[in-house]
Amino acid sequence: MFNKNIKIVLAVFITIWAIYEFSVFNIMNGISILFLAGIFILLYFKNEFILLSFLQLRKQNFPGAQKWLGYIKNPSATLTRKQEGYYNYLHGIMLSQTNMTQAEKYLKKAVKLGLAMNHDLAMAKLQLAGIAMTKRRKREATLLMAEAKKLDKHGMLKEQMTMMKQQMKKI
Repeated sequence: MFNKNIKIVLAVFITIWAIYEFSVFNIMNGISILFLAGIFILLYFKNEFILLSFLQLRKQNFPGAQKWLGYIKNPSATLTRKQEGYYNYLHGIMLSQTNMTQAEKYLKKAVKLGLAMNHDLAMAKLQLAGIAMTKRRKREATLLMAEAKKLDKHGMLKEQMTMMKQQMKKI
């Protein structure tokens, strides 16, 4: 909604307001206002439209997730590096249903920019391995699968990996 720099400026001004409230002995007001500043700081690190898009994606509502991502104009200027990675990651996941070439482009950019959590990075590399496998690039697919296996420390993607290995044997 706001530029990332505006969010920081708002958080600073609200924190100054909270300090003023503490100085005039309105302790509860100061604490409440600090929580308000905390919201702006949280939204600096986690973009609200990306959060809403993840919520829609969790419900399997791809058009709704696409709508929320559409509100982000010029992501390289308005988002931090990791947020831009998640922006491309979400676009890649949604496009993997329809357009493999575009999905590959977005997922590669997301991996290059970096994702905050290892299991998200493992999922992106697994998606890329699936795309490489459908394009008959077996060597690239096996490398990406190995990288995804290293990143998947909790075994959340184990089922998908075994399924992809079985499909890879057929190629």
